[in-house]
Amino acid sequence: METLQDSGVENFDSCLADRVLEQIPTPVMAVNNNFEIIFMNGAGRDILGVSFEAIKGKHCYEMLRSIHCGTPECCMRKAMDNGRSFVARNELSIDGRKIPIEYSATPLKDDAGNIVGGLEYILDITERVQAEKKLREQSRTIQEISTPAISLWEGIVVLPVVGVVDSIRAKQMMSAMLAKIKETSAKIIILDIQGVAAVDTAVANHLIKITKATKLMGCRCIISGISPAVAEAIVQLGIDLGTIATNSTLKDALSDAFAMLQFDVKKIK
Repeated sequence: METLQDSGVENFDSCLADRVLEQIPTPVMAVNNNFEIIFMNGAGRDILGVSFEAIKGKHCYEMLRSIHCGTPECCMRKAMDNGRSFVARNELSIDGRKIPIEYSATPLKDDAGNIVGGLEYILDITERVQAEKKLREQSRTIQEISTPAISLWEGIVVLPVVGVVDSIRAKQMMSAMLAKIKETSAKIIILDIQGVAAVDTAVANHLIKITKATKLMGCRCIISGISPAVAEAIVQLGIDLGTIATNSTLKDALSDAFAMLQFDVKKIK
């Protein structure tokens, strides 16, 4: 098999370099300035199921096809054009299989410092991608649980809020509420903030934005669960809730909602 030394890359100790690269358990490939393969270790040849003689001199993009091949995003091209290393995620297509990878490319130079090719290290990140996907799904599930929009009665939806309300959480709440309004054709939304420990200007502004968004959907909003401490904080901060209906308890808010919808609720003996 041709070595990197034989291919003109003089700054490699041929015997040692080839031996080390050959034993690396993930694909390593070297190309010349024309992107012709001058080296590929055993791990790379095993993935392709070919001998080195079968791929020697062929273009790398013919053997290892990816979404970056032939584009400015190709790390090998960028490494040779800029004289430094580049790392990126990519996806290989081999025998109809899609393999997510992380690959790094670095320029190969001769003794005079001229760039004569590039060296690429390819890492299969299938397990990492699957783990990341699972983590995203778990995170999405937690977010949905933390901001559940509940259809409590015909035309009435309740969104109980617990914990910290930051900009990200506020967006989640708004999305959950608007989706539920569309799904149920709700006329009244009750935003219950009993589980919110503290209300500052930022939190109040988030709540006001949510109520405005529900109004645009043709739905009225009631904020319930306002404790004495929260009410005092709102007054001290000079926060104006405008015409937003408020209640101290969810029970009172629900009673007001029934009245708004002209529901006649009777106690059954």
